Amino acid sequence: MNDKLWHIVSGTLVPAWLVAAVVFTFLHRLVPSSGWLLVHLLLLGAVSTAILIWSQHFADTLLRRKALGHRLSLGLRLSVHTVGAILVMTGMVIDGYPLVLVGGILVGLNAVIHAVVIVGQSRGAMPGRFAPLVRYYVASALMLAAGVVLGILMARLDGGGEDYERLFIGHLGLNLLGWVGLTVIGTIALLWPTVLHTRVEGATLAGGHTLMVLVGALGLLALGCLADLRLIVALGVLVYLAGLGRVIWEAVGHLRRAPAVTFAAWSLGAAMVWFALCTLGFGLQLALAPSWTAAAAGVETLVPYFAVGFAAQILLGALSHLVPVVLGGGPPALKATAAELDRGGLVRVVLVNGALVLSLLPVSSTITVLLSVLTVGTLASFLVLFSLALRTNRRVRALPLVRIAPGERTAPTERPRSTGRMLAAATVLLLTVTAGIVADPASIGLSTVAAPAAGTAAAATGHTTTMAVDMVDTRFVPDRIEVPLGDELVIELTNSDDMVHNLVLESGLVSSSLDPGATETVAVGVIGASVDGWCSIAGHRLLGMEISIIAVGGGSATDDMTADDMAAPDSGHSGHGAAATGASAADDLDPMAEPDADFQARDAALPPAASATVHRQTLTVRNVETEVAPGVTQMLWTFNGTAPGPTLRGTVGDVFEITLVNEGTMGHSIDFHAGDVPPDEVMRTIQPGESLVYTFTATRSGIWLYHCSTMPMSVHIANGMFGAVIIDPPGLAEVDREYLVVQSELYLGTQGGEVDDLKVEAQTPDLVVFNGYANQYAARPLAARVGETVRVWVLAAGPNLGSAFHVVGGQFDTVYKEGDYTLKDGGSTGTGGSQVLDLAAAQGGFVELTFGQAGHYPFVSHVMSDAEKGARGILEVLP
Repeated sequence: MNDKLWHIVSGTLVPAWLVAAVVFTFLHRLVPSSGWLLVHLLLLGAVSTAILIWSQHFADTLLRRKALGHRLSLGLRLSVHTVGAILVMTGMVIDGYPLVLVGGILVGLNAVIHAVVIVGQSRGAMPGRFAPLVRYYVASALMLAAGVVLGILMARLDGGGEDYERLFIGHLGLNLLGWVGLTVIGTIALLWPTVLHTRVEGATLAGGHTLMVLVGALGLLALGCLADLRLIVALGVLVYLAGLGRVIWEAVGHLRRAPAVTFAAWSLGAAMVWFALCTLGFGLQLALAPSWTAAAAGVETLVPYFAVGFAAQILLGALSHLVPVVLGGGPPALKATAAELDRGGLVRVVLVNGALVLSLLPVSSTITVLLSVLTVGTLASFLVLFSLALRTNRRVRALPLVRIAPGERTAPTERPRSTGRMLAAATVLLLTVTAGIVADPASIGLSTVAAPAAGTAAAATGHTTTMAVDMVDTRFVPDRIEVPLGDELVIELTNSDDMVHNLVLESGLVSSSLDPGATETVAVGVIGASVDGWCSIAGHRLLGMEISIIAVGGGSATDDMTADDMAAPDSGHSGHGAAATGASAADDLDPMAEPDADFQARDAALPPAASATVHRQTLTVRNVETEVAPGVTQMLWTFNGTAPGPTLRGTVGDVFEITLVNEGTMGHSIDFHAGDVPPDEVMRTIQPGESLVYTFTATRSGIWLYHCSTMPMSVHIANGMFGAVIIDPPGLAEVDREYLVVQSELYLGTQGGEVDDLKVEAQTPDLVVFNGYANQYAARPLAARVGETVRVWVLAAGPNLGSAFHVVGGQFDTVYKEGDYTLKDGGSTGTGGSQVLDLAAAQGGFVELTFGQAGHYPFVSHVMSDAEKGARGILEVLP
């Protein structure tokens, strides 16, 4: 294979991974584990492939000696890595651990072989001033192998407990700081001055002890993770930061001698700044977090900035400089190729880094999404420029050679001024933020209604009334304000509570969501009539968080409203709006609708209790838009992404150590009925970004509810925050089939919105469901066979309704309710049976039955209107 063909073939691998990352960015909602996949397409795919290619290229150059097997060897390593990476990603997406295991082994062994090849290449190589830099590539490859081992163990643990979080931190540290970081540090020592066209003075990194410091720091990180010593991990990261600081200081020295004037230099420089900041954040999160789980949650927020700010910018900057050099073709071709890759360089760098910085601010989700799209689109433009560069290189190489006559000089090309380009980039960023505000004006407290705060029936007096309003104990203080008619009202709003609140007026004005301790000045406008207000955070209005603004000299808010006004939309949160406007997702309910062909019902099969006596589980609160019936979605508050949350199971005497992490948008808590502990600390409400550990010992058997206990509990439970804990009674017999059915209610707000708390208060559910989805087991029946004993555990999660569990055509020979058998083996008569397991809200139990004939046996709540609202399924009994 000739040089040109080799470089084209090997050079297409990295862009191919980048294309896949861009495609999946825009299709992420359709792909499971999309966040994980996007990060790994970039880091395990594009960045790791580039490291394998370019570390070997630099090793060949620095050692002045080709590796054993040369291109054949590197081609095999690239092939093995690509196959391994694809297997890992496929296995994670489809939940296939064997694929993850095989793929991880391929990637890890390939990294070790890569290190061995470079070590072998070093033996007998000609001594060179910078030859010791290849040691960075050997060390980084070994770090990748170690990081892959931790990743395989993480996949085996399947995402739960402190052990998983320790492995996650180690995996992240060894891969980002080790595999990627060491490679970058070893390369930047020469690449950075080359890009800036400055003189390399001394081999400070090669001759000094920087590599020893960095490797030692990573050793501390790995040791701390394995030995459960979090502060040792933090120490390792901070020692690493000290070594990195030396590298950056040297890079700044080069920058002083020659300022950056190309995209490659700007991108590399920005990447190193993000690398230092993210590493510092990594260490601080570990040092300050109260637990491994909290540390992992904090570190996870840094991953996008590691991936995009550091890794992606390093990759694109390096490629922009190296691709023209490798393609060659003489000075004209090199210059033309570099010019294509440098197009709009400053604008691209400012857009990416400006968007990243803005995303760190407390902006709305709409603005964050738009900034993400801008970032991905800007990075993706490199792929277009890369294609143009390849075409330009071919075209220029084909041109006849033009010789310059002696004494004839070409006029130097004057680079355009940077001011205009900076202004252009700033304008794009401003327009992006503006578009986000226009799409979601309530996110910055702007009213979505054009009318003044309370109408302008009265003439403005020109006077301003300023009132201080405090938010405390889920109340506005004062909750009644009198303002002269025609005055302009300004409210100094302060949140002295321990949870987030806002202020919504029926005119449409919406304040910002205020964190505890925050203050905001709300310009209400000219008071033309009395107006009511409330906090629109779900459930807070139900707790009495309302305020009245009385226009002195005007009537009450109700008196001033016409018949048309009475029917006007309520502008509170989605639940109130749905109730008032008829825009509820309930309007889209179709009792006869079938789920899509690819719909998968929640697995109701219940595995037996584990043999372990200590059960560790992390429950992470997340807001997840979830389909709850065909064509109907709600923004549920979930434990680990599902409603009901994960099922816990054990036996009497077992210890449960539960770590609650709040990644939601408001305060949440948890209450385990299976535990006998004082609620003061473990059931306290924690705010977004916080965590707590809840430990209890199971002293009594039964099926127990757990749920969020933050007020109003009814709203939090109704919006998905509940699950089951099963503590097996002693001597529980094995059965052929064992299922769990958790009944709950749904009070639908708008499509994709949150619970309608007015419906919760009125106890008028739109759906009553088993395991979170209406009629799912009618569409996807549960299986049994004739003669098998089937046990069905049932929990009535509520928040308001109980259950009357019944199997049509079946009879229960065993009934266990609230910790005891009410019927067993026919009861006292020996012939007794039962037809219903009757449960009040929060109660649970199980039934057992056997089917004598094949057929389809519906199971329902025999509160028939609830069955008709979705509380039904089918047991399909085969011969």
